[in-house]
Amino acid sequence: MRIMALVEIVELKWLLAGEGLRVHVERLQSDPEYARRILGAAETSKNEALRAAAMRVRRRLALDPA
Repeated sequence: MRIMALVEIVELKWLLAGEGLRVHVERLQSDPEYARRILGAAETSKNEALRAAAMRVRRRLALDPA
């Protein structure tokens, strides 16, 4: 995984932590169903930065919305 992708995932993790959600980084990268659930939660947030981060991570992981 490229460093920039990892930076984006860690950004997503910390933004979600601010909303009370914990993210397991390795699982996010290896479990597509888990990733879709986490990204779905992020994409419904009122936090614009979190929604944007989720969209970037979704593209990096090449995941279509569930």
